[in-house]
Amino acid sequence: MRRRSMLAVALTTVVALLVPATATAGSPHTVRFATFNASMNRFNAGDLQAALASGADPQIQQVAEIIQRANPDVILINEFDYDPSDASLDLFRSNYLEVSQNGADPIVFPYAFAAPSNTGVPSGLDLDNSGSVGGPGDAFGFGFFEGQFGMAVFSKYPILDDHVRTFQQFLWKDMPGALLPVDPGTGVPWYSPDELDAVRLSSKSHWDVPIDTGRRVVHFLVSHPTPPVFDGPEDRNGTRNHDEIRFWADYIWPNRSGYIYDDAGNRGGLHARARFVIAGDQNSDPFDGDSIPGSAQLLLNHPKINTKLTPTSEGGVEQAAQGGANDLHLGDPAQDTADFGDTPPFGPGNLRVDYVLPRRSMKLVDAGVFWPTSDDPMFGLVSASDHRLVWIDVRP
Repeated sequence: MRRRSMLAVALTTVVALLVPATATAGSPHTVRFATFNASMNRFNAGDLQAALASGADPQIQQVAEIIQRANPDVILINEFDYDPSDASLDLFRSNYLEVSQNGADPIVFPYAFAAPSNTGVPSGLDLDNSGSVGGPGDAFGFGFFEGQFGMAVFSKYPILDDHVRTFQQFLWKDMPGALLPVDPGTGVPWYSPDELDAVRLSSKSHWDVPIDTGRRVVHFLVSHPTPPVFDGPEDRNGTRNHDEIRFWADYIWPNRSGYIYDDAGNRGGLHARARFVIAGDQNSDPFDGDSIPGSAQLLLNHPKINTKLTPTSEGGVEQAAQGGANDLHLGDPAQDTADFGDTPPFGPGNLRVDYVLPRRSMKLVDAGVFWPTSDDPMFGLVSASDHRLVWIDVRP
């Protein structure tokens, strides 16, 4: 497994995970954490790296400008194809983020992290029960090549690489009370015993990435659960989505995390006093859409998570007027973070699926969703992705 934060050898500060760094004098220290499903996935392995090398891809330029305008200190990007060489991390920074896009100030992230994703990794099993083995539906996570729809973390603060934990290979069956899918017509489990010995929980991966914010270490807990659709009555993607979300709910609760093990074989979850921010495209709206009811609430109602301030936008309210499925929604459109198709049954409408959630003891100062209204000069940027960048300002 490759773990690299650029400039780490020269710049990473070795700090014990549970010992706060020395606080600086002056005004309260605020850190902006963000998540953005930037739709930077491409159809073939190497296509994203080529687009990043060109420095001239219009969609990536829009993504970079959104990030420059939002100016986060730490950001997770979902759907960033994994590149084992880590060249894509460098190219995105040097050719896009560190270059002014449309007059926006360049942004510099000295540190970055990426690791393998389950997407496109062949299982050698007929996981979709199609009668044949091979293809994206039989990979450990849906993907046409290894690492498609991957993840990347970029940070202005040092990433403590030696303490990163990844959970790519954690088996779904090893979660107590897992919602393993069953064919409702026959009552037969969807996966055979041999398949359960191989099926992984994470559709991409789950990462615990400790960040030294200069005041305290904050564990950036990032993932991208599978969409709860594109399956059958067994709801194998819906149940997996639920349990991928549940993983972090258990990880931050010491008396529920004893079953967890990471890719290095270390067991257990987060220390009771550790600070954290959970981030990612969870593919679950608390009120609308197709996820199992209560999935998002595993985090939103968690006693250790601060939800006193919900990110909102005016653009989300305006775009809910697209009608269709949106007219039937129960959730507040100001809290929406994604603009999906609006015609049922193939379009769920606009949903809140992207989250940045801090520990309850961390003070939430501000929050927002980058979704300008149609009369804003920056409105055209949102065509870069069907998701919107979500950010919070916290005091660690």
